[in-house]
Amino acid sequence: MKLFSLAVVLGVAILVLSAAGHTEGSGPPSLTPQSLTQLVTKEHPRLLVKEAQFIQLQHLIQQNSSAQEWYASLKEAAGRFLVEPPCSYKLAGENGMLASSRATLDRVYTLALVYKVDGGSRYLHRLWEELEAAAAFPDWHPQHFLDTAEMTHAFAIAYDWLYSSWSEPQRQVLAQAIIDKGLAPALAAYQDQEKTGWWATSPYNWNLVVNSGIGLGALAVAAEAPEVAAKVLDRDLHSLPLALAKLNPDGGSYEGPLYWGYGTFYTCVFLAALDTALGNNFGLAQTPGLAATGFFPLYLTGPTGKTFNYADSPEKIPWLAQLFWLARKFNQPLFAMPACRSTKPHALGLLWRDFAALPKPDDRLPLDKYFRGVEVATMRSSWQDDQGIFVALKAGDNRAGHAHLDLGTFVLDGKGQRWAMDLGPDDYNLPDYFGCGRWDYYRTRAEGHNTLVLNQGRGPDQDPAASACISRFRSSPQLAWAIADLTPAYAHQACKVWRGLALVNRRQVLIEDEIEALQPADIWWFLHTPAAVRLAADKKSAILTQNSRRWQARIVKPDNATFEVGKARPLPLSPHPLRQGENPGVQKLAINLKQTKEVRLAVWLTPLPDGEGPPSSLPAIIPLADW
Repeated sequence: MKLFSLAVVLGVAILVLSAAGHTEGSGPPSLTPQSLTQLVTKEHPRLLVKEAQFIQLQHLIQQNSSAQEWYASLKEAAGRFLVEPPCSYKLAGENGMLASSRATLDRVYTLALVYKVDGGSRYLHRLWEELEAAAAFPDWHPQHFLDTAEMTHAFAIAYDWLYSSWSEPQRQVLAQAIIDKGLAPALAAYQDQEKTGWWATSPYNWNLVVNSGIGLGALAVAAEAPEVAAKVLDRDLHSLPLALAKLNPDGGSYEGPLYWGYGTFYTCVFLAALDTALGNNFGLAQTPGLAATGFFPLYLTGPTGKTFNYADSPEKIPWLAQLFWLARKFNQPLFAMPACRSTKPHALGLLWRDFAALPKPDDRLPLDKYFRGVEVATMRSSWQDDQGIFVALKAGDNRAGHAHLDLGTFVLDGKGQRWAMDLGPDDYNLPDYFGCGRWDYYRTRAEGHNTLVLNQGRGPDQDPAASACISRFRSSPQLAWAIADLTPAYAHQACKVWRGLALVNRRQVLIEDEIEALQPADIWWFLHTPAAVRLAADKKSAILTQNSRRWQARIVKPDNATFEVGKARPLPLSPHPLRQGENPGVQKLAINLKQTKEVRLAVWLTPLPDGEGPPSSLPAIIPLADW
């Protein structure tokens, strides 16, 4: 196949250092067309899977009931895709072109895998309709480069996995689209990193997703267009470490579990493709933190199956198939557990999952975890009891990508329910949601989380530039706790704001705040819950009820504090932008201390056994410095 050399058009300078002799762990190479040609596996498929593995998969599906169930789900989805129209070129609407790119990618993986397992020309023909339409788009919207990266990813897999099934003219269309609409804009963006290529130096998910998606396209056409492929891969391999470094030291994510899933999915797909296509991932898999990152969704998921969904994250992570690759790569079978529970199997999950293993942690795995740098601590009563207690506390950095003003927030699971919840992201299409109006929206503000507000007002209710740490953490058989120094978040109003969260006897939860304001302040304490809330007559305690299960919240200190309950909506003096709903189904339990300069505020949360009343005894409250 003869492809027009894009490198000539762009005047791309060819690097002269060879990567053919590069060894694992020696750092990113400098790739040339010659060294790439020496390294790349010539046959297709070479991305993620070899042809023999599709044959092995056919046998696995015949012999393993779990694999049969997963495949049946994928085949059902493929059947739905047969009667749906191809995606269209659209820039307006929810997610715009990104929705089209992501839908195309989903259809490619599903239809291609079902075709490789079952055969049947209808899957191949339907997939060609999808690809032919996308190849004819005027571009893949490089102004929002995630759109371009995900479409390039889709075309790379379709071109590679079904290479022998496409006609020569079809291959030409697919390869040329990868080059013209994926690799060419990427090279231009790398040259303009202040504007279109800002993601190349970003430490967050855009770097991982774009570099990996574009890199997959380069690997797919490496033998046919080595000049442009080498240039793209060289830039990829030097850009990715900037974002992978954020996983150091223990695999946590500043951007929350959703963008952890998005970024690591793309990263693992690209690293796996480097291994299968070039026989080497050039040390990227040895990035500090990557070997441990599978623990992040494991520890952040409670017994309800919901995550500690801080930042712009929903309660469930949609990208989990990479956990099967991580489990195999780092010999950590437990990494696969959250993905095994997925209700929407992915084609890569079927290829990467070890169906002979049944990963399930027992209580020999530490119950508690502190993710350093990310500044998140999680604690639980058991790994095996789906009625057990789970609580998690966040400090962290308000400047991180997708961050909310949520330093000090927490979630709580117990008795099979979530009692203290995070509302998650708001509508990304709201005016200035990612701009100057971000801190006007309830869900991104501190008042929309389970944390503190000092002196409500129209401005941000935490310092948007604040970074707070978990200053102390302890895990023992009967007691686990974490203390977060939140002072930087409230530095304009207070000289000290500490929050301690303890799981006592692996059964009850204590939240203790110590606040020293610069001047007498209006202090608010919040807990958002999907439960029905009934206040006691003295308003010093509240019973939370959902699905016939009950918890009690009780104020231990100070003596003058009382609860109030209301809707999950802005405080009277807060911003009230248009298109802000009431967050239906959510109640807000609150404490308001007026004109208070120094206070120790302690709230005791305890599950109530069926048919029993609240406990009469209360814990002794000691200063956080003495914990």
